[in-house]
Amino acid sequence: MRKTFLILAAIALGMSLPTHAKGNVEAGKAKSTPCAVCHGADGVSAVPTFPKLAGQHRDYLYQVLRDYKAGRRKNPIMAGQVANLSDADMADLAAYFSAQHGLSVKY
Repeated sequence: MRKTFLILAAIALGMSLPTHAKGNVEAGKAKSTPCAVCHGADGVSAVPTFPKLAGQHRDYLYQVLRDYKAGRRKNPIMAGQVANLSDADMADLAAYFSAQHGLSVKY
């Protein structure tokens, strides 16, 4: 009985932990061409109104893409860009841009 309870508790705990997007950097690079128009070739935008993606945290980028797709974040351009992306596509893009160098901390 106690062993069964421990097994069930471990399963419940595992299911309640947040899942993190892994993604594939090379696949993300191949899928990033449309992003380059606004965000720059490696995610370093030259235009201040478009955010720099390079060096952002992978989980943050993945969640932002999911939020645009779900409509929790409102932007007509991004909504159109993410409409046909799968979870794997979003994870790959997040992995690629998070692996790039671009963000710098200024004090």
